[in-house]
Amino acid sequence: MKRRAFNLATLSATALPLTSQAENATARPAGGPIAPKEGKDFNKLDRPLPTDVGAGKIEVIEFFWYSCPHCNAFEPTFANWVKNVPKDVTVRRIPVAFNESFAPQQRLFFTLEALNLLDTLHAKVFTAVHVEKQALNTDASIQAWAEKQGVDKTKFAEAYKSFGMASKLRRSVQLQNDFKVEGVPSLGIAGRFYTDGSMAGSMERALQVTEALLAQVRQGK
Repeated sequence: MKRRAFNLATLSATALPLTSQAENATARPAGGPIAPKEGKDFNKLDRPLPTDVGAGKIEVIEFFWYSCPHCNAFEPTFANWVKNVPKDVTVRRIPVAFNESFAPQQRLFFTLEALNLLDTLHAKVFTAVHVEKQALNTDASIQAWAEKQGVDKTKFAEAYKSFGMASKLRRSVQLQNDFKVEGVPSLGIAGRFYTDGSMAGSMERALQVTEALLAQVRQGK
């Protein structure tokens, strides 16, 4: 998905710069180490960003949008990759907002995170949107969906509208701007590098690029 103005109702897969849903749904990083090229396979940020991880840890951020078909297709592959990352890698997911219509789904993600429900409900959001064809693009539709999942209505509403939510939304937008996110799904590595399916050729290879960059960071490069 290109970074440009549009709304949830008019999104089409042809607007996305990444690989096909079927390809990404089954893709797994394979083969030996690769030597990614700056400017082709990834971009290096002009200035390194501070990360929210401790000493000896390396942060990987997945930028995504629940209503993006390619994010939906990539999710199983990425979730499996996350399960197998080395102990020195910390993975975060950041919901993007290319316009104001994205905000409800950002709030949904951060609410599930606050309630420790991402493990059980994150993938179900993708299913609701892409399989069950629920829009989940308004506060009301999101809260109704959460209640149907058995989430306490009061607790969900409190977290969804909490005082700290606005700062989380601002921070996520700041991160996508700092990394110069041009499409989703995409990956930020170590506060220094950015890659996505358009640059790497596919999201499968973007994970390989990520692994190669992680190795460089470990070597102090």
